[in-house]
Amino acid sequence: MNKGWFRVRAGVRDGLIAVGVAAALLITGVSGQHPATGVGLLGYVLLAVGGLALAAGRRAPVAVLAVTGVCAVGYQAAGFDVAAVAFLFAVYAAMRAGHRLITVAMSVAVMASLPLAALVSGLHDAGEAFAQARGALQIAWLIAAGAAGEALRQAEQRADEAERTREEAARRRADEERLHIARELHDSLTHQISVIKVQSEAAVHVARKRGEPVPDALLVIREAGREASRELRATLEALRDDDTTPPHGLDHIPELVERAGRTGVRTTLTIQGRQHGVPAAVGRTVYRIVQESLTNVARHADATAASVHIDYRPDAVALRIDDNGKATPDIDPVPGIGLLGMRERVTALGGSLRAAPRDEGGFTVRAELPVESAA
Repeated sequence: MNKGWFRVRAGVRDGLIAVGVAAALLITGVSGQHPATGVGLLGYVLLAVGGLALAAGRRAPVAVLAVTGVCAVGYQAAGFDVAAVAFLFAVYAAMRAGHRLITVAMSVAVMASLPLAALVSGLHDAGEAFAQARGALQIAWLIAAGAAGEALRQAEQRADEAERTREEAARRRADEERLHIARELHDSLTHQISVIKVQSEAAVHVARKRGEPVPDALLVIREAGREASRELRATLEALRDDDTTPPHGLDHIPELVERAGRTGVRTTLTIQGRQHGVPAAVGRTVYRIVQESLTNVARHADATAASVHIDYRPDAVALRIDDNGKATPDIDPVPGIGLLGMRERVTALGGSLRAAPRDEGGFTVRAELPVESAA
């Protein structure tokens, strides 16, 4: 309904412009006091037709351009010294509609014909006729340039609008995918992790109630279940854009190292320098690297000791995790999902990561994360 109303309003506006231009042309023609002879009447008709034809400029811009051009040349030949105002309006409409090539060609043809028509009418000598045509041509090209600029502006606006639409669609698809992943994680992992957590809690409780010693492995399982539950909850909240629970960062690393020591691997933490304005993204990445590295030490390294060293520098945070496990330089490590994830996180922040066996035995993970680029 709105579009139909807009078309009605546009049509009314075009009609009013056409009537106004036709009236102006006729008034100018009448002021010349032309006799009501056959040629004179033909000139008045051409003035009126040239102006009224503009009412169809939005629907048929090329046809209107041809009609107004013929009318302009015709009433010049009939002895009416009136500017080709209707033709200039038609040039504007045709250029705005995108008919650039044919508009330029017809403009050149009409502007070349006007001095010939003036000569035929006997109104001007050759010099005056060509001077008049040159002035009209300058005005015509001025309007044509304005029309081209308007057309280009509208095209750019449409392109910008299309780009915004694509970006909004991409964001909407990303949000839907993120929520889908959150639902899948919740449905597939929450129950299993809850079972592990509840069963380990119950086993520890029963053992203590009976006065029996609680195995270290059971305590580790209980703590791992608690941590897995917290991690899953934080991940689901992050996927759902819930910012009520802050993500793990640099402040949580001592607790992470302490938990790693309960798995039977003696783990130490060394911090050098002073923590200063480290972006949250860097803090999360450092935490994840330490977490993944210590998890790999406990699962695969067959190590008895591991060390975590964090160095706060003015422009970066350097991180090193070493263990004394079974890895040797002559064995090429197979990169797993965890290592690939660490590398992607570091690369996204403009940092560097190296993970390889140490010369003296064991494995080392080294990372350096720039602070400024991450901020």
